Amino acid sequence: MTLSDQPDDLGFGIDSTATEVLAGIDLSGRFAIVTGGYSGLGLATTRALAAAGARVLVPARRTDVAREALAGIPGVEVDELDLADLGSVRNFADRVLDAGRPIDILINNAGIMAAPLTRVGEGWEAQFATNHLGHYALVNRLWPALTADGGARVVVLASGAGETPRINWDDVHFENGYDKWAAYSQSKSANILFAAELDRLGRAAGVRAFSVNPGYILTPLQRHLSKEEMVGAGWIDENGTALLPEFRAPEQGAATQVWAATSPRLADAGGGYCQACAVVRTFDGPADREAAERLWALSAELTGVDAFGKSE
Repeated sequence: MTLSDQPDDLGFGIDSTATEVLAGIDLSGRFAIVTGGYSGLGLATTRALAAAGARVLVPARRTDVAREALAGIPGVEVDELDLADLGSVRNFADRVLDAGRPIDILINNAGIMAAPLTRVGEGWEAQFATNHLGHYALVNRLWPALTADGGARVVVLASGAGETPRINWDDVHFENGYDKWAAYSQSKSANILFAAELDRLGRAAGVRAFSVNPGYILTPLQRHLSKEEMVGAGWIDENGTALLPEFRAPEQGAATQVWAATSPRLADAGGGYCQACAVVRTFDGPADREAAERLWALSAELTGVDAFGKSE
């Protein structure tokens, strides 16, 4: 995807919206996929991309809910995908590849947070499986479409929880004691390391990848947290009103992932961790590189998919 002839984007920041980020950028003829693009940040992202002219495919586990949420937005399609089910990931990717459309933008937005202990697949911890392994498999299976038109942007939604990436290599699936926040942080660490390694592996084919911290946003992502927990944390009051000054609206939270997916300033960049519409950190030091490579090898082993090596 070539965006170097598009307008510059100086001046965007934490208060910018996805619509503002895309002002003057024409995405007509572009094809984007936004996982979870029917709720919270994903819905704001889908709306902004579609308004800029892109055709957007929203894969969803709850397709009926997605169609209702996206009704009336032109250029948007819905298809079935359960990221916790590798068979579902394979079937979705096969349908996309069979359609023959090159992918210009892939935003791995869907995720779960602080969920109670749940096992999926082959006994995998659900946050690691859904937030990371499902998206890892999706990107690798969609690789022919991501490279079909000279390259694409892949954006992986992370969070501040993974800024210092830590993977519990000895117990990735928390078989010896579960902590929902430690599991969430690990999944976000995996998102960051995955984006860094994907960019390193994919740049020769024109695929650039970024991870994104959207900031503090109240969305359905908090569905596993009780009101009492959020009040106790000082996030909201008893009426559900946000208290922290850092909280932003969903369209503001979506701005950075839209920026990372489309900014002309990033045409020759990649691998960075972004927040407030800026690349604030890279993960290319020796320790980060080693962790990213180890995570990729583990993910390939668990999912049986690797676009850069042997796969099923």
